Amino acid sequence: MNKTQLSIGLINPKSPDNVGAILRASANYQVDSVFYTGTRYPQALKRAGRSVDMSRKLGKDIPITQADCLLEAVTNDVKIVCIEFAEGAMALPEFTHPEQALYIFGPEDGSIEQGVIDKADHVVFVPTISCMNLSASVNVLLYDRMAKSYAYSHQGQDNNALIKTSRDTNNRLKVNTTT
Repeated sequence: MNKTQLSIGLINPKSPDNVGAILRASANYQVDSVFYTGTRYPQALKRAGRSVDMSRKLGKDIPITQADCLLEAVTNDVKIVCIEFAEGAMALPEFTHPEQALYIFGPEDGSIEQGVIDKADHVVFVPTISCMNLSASVNVLLYDRMAKSYAYSHQGQDNNALIKTSRDTNNRLKVNTTT
């Protein structure tokens, strides 16, 4: 079986802070790469005179690549999943994630083009009242993917090992099980 390929595609993002939060989420949820289209993100980085804040170092090793076309950024065995409020889209809680996926998100101030939606293998929406922030949407999608796969692959395992390796270095909290 091939290694899972998990990528995020961003259509013309405008906020370096959103992209930075997406890179951090990508590290949290083991995304292989992030692709983006358009020129607003690099222009915003230049105007800001700073790079994305990676003070926690999480996300700095996730490759982020500008692409002319997100649909051409991955191999043919990768399923294209658009996250969008499009009529006929499937609600995220009902969605079964493909093993190989490129999740495409529209810009902060717009939508995914109809041509991209038409070429997608799946179109999914996050059932919220009104639309969410771009980086929040990415976090919710990636958490849903992880939660659905984790529940299946980690049944009966001790969670303390994961907690110890994932928590902040200053966190030594324990749940008191004696009453």
